[in-house]
Amino acid sequence: MTKLLTSRLLGFAPARSRREGSTGTSSLARTACLIFAFCAAAAIASQAQTFSTLASFNGTNGADPRTGLVQGANGNFYGTTSYDGTNEAGTIFEVTPAGTLTTLYNFCSQSCSEGASAGPLLLATNGNFYGITGSWGAIYKISPAGQFATIYSFCPLMNCEERAWPGGTLVQARNGDFYGVTEHAGNGAGTVFEVTAKGELTTLHTFDFTDGSDPSGLVLATNGNIYGTTFGDADQIGCTQGCGTVFEMTPAGKLTTLYTFCSQTNCADGVGPSSLLQARNGSLYGVTYGGVRNPGCPPNYGCGTVFKMTLAGKLTTIYTFCALPNCADGTNAFSLLQATDGNFYGTADSFSGNNGSAFELTPKGKLTTLYNFCSQTDCTDGSNPVAGMLQGTNGILYGTTTSGGTDNDGVVFSLSVGLGLFVETTPTSGKIGAKVLVLGNDLKGATGVMFNGVDATITGDSNTAITATVPVGATTGAVEVMTASGKKLKSNLAFQVIP
Repeated sequence: MTKLLTSRLLGFAPARSRREGSTGTSSLARTACLIFAFCAAAAIASQAQTFSTLASFNGTNGADPRTGLVQGANGNFYGTTSYDGTNEAGTIFEVTPAGTLTTLYNFCSQSCSEGASAGPLLLATNGNFYGITGSWGAIYKISPAGQFATIYSFCPLMNCEERAWPGGTLVQARNGDFYGVTEHAGNGAGTVFEVTAKGELTTLHTFDFTDGSDPSGLVLATNGNIYGTTFGDADQIGCTQGCGTVFEMTPAGKLTTLYTFCSQTNCADGVGPSSLLQARNGSLYGVTYGGVRNPGCPPNYGCGTVFKMTLAGKLTTIYTFCALPNCADGTNAFSLLQATDGNFYGTADSFSGNNGSAFELTPKGKLTTLYNFCSQTDCTDGSNPVAGMLQGTNGILYGTTTSGGTDNDGVVFSLSVGLGLFVETTPTSGKIGAKVLVLGNDLKGATGVMFNGVDATITGDSNTAITATVPVGATTGAVEVMTASGKKLKSNLAFQVIP
């Protein structure tokens, strides 16, 4: 796969030196839109859902958000843009559920050794956000108030010839350290690394093409191991530029390839996996960029799939895109979330003449299109999403598009599908006595927090977050909060109690 497509999937885009017009046509997503003819009129949105454009980017506050959002302890959402802002290098932003957007940081404000074209953010256990910049690359942290610090630079000089291209989202393991990937470091196929909060980096694995290249999509599983994907190589007959893999890695760095794509006839299992999540049933779910050659699919790559995989590596294809006439369901997805109703939600791209869509997918593979972007005049509702969605603890789905909006620089949107309030924990695992941040809504004055039925001590609360201590006797299971108004809110995922 080309660097263009790989960077597009990982949320990065090459830096540009000057914003090229108010329409933002120089962004990578809009270039792809021209190449693949994404910009035709979309179908009418489903009337069963409530869609809202919360904020539009205008260049001054950034442009081309290519990553998803993360919820902070204050109930607001945080993300990054790839272009523009004060230094034309992208921004970090905060947006409230009501749509008030604030720029927290403009990249290259200190030194462009910090990098540009930013990837997704991670909310760490200390309440700060951590992220990676693309190209020459750096790992950074930023507080909810906007205090920014680079903790590691892969290449401290802007004219560095060897670009590591760190990519994807960091994950925080049980030991508190962060794990991430580079696309090109090592011998050119990429690496998996571990980095401490102080910036001490250790390379755990260097890919050699036979076990994959261009890694991405890390996720921390309930067994304490890390799972991820490689977008290319590990060649099979049927895909000319690499098929991709799913791998397992221990925290110590032992890597095992679980599955190599295009293992089925005509690549029916897809090629180019780009993201993973672990569902409540313990299995991994993910998407592939291409592989399947249905009519209407991109001729060079085919259409993507949604797959389920056991931790032992047994793969089942759940859905193949372009299953509907004129590829009305899209040609591929970028990432998934499992919401509180047990179904999966995501955004889809299309090769055959629309501007992307938001969809719901049942575990058995029934797909429903919830919204078609660019359904409004001049695409004020956004177009061409290239990142997945987030379910806020208020039950509503949130996401971004790379273009559309009032200035064609992208939007932040919300999509309500009737799901209720819930709580989530940071971290998702811990030992007895550990402090845990519980995120939610209407939490001020909560009368109790329980870890799988065992009462916990509350040491601090606000309307959107509670600090609780994992109690003696707690076992792995759901976290529940009893609010002052008598509501019982339950976590979407089980909290793992570590011996």
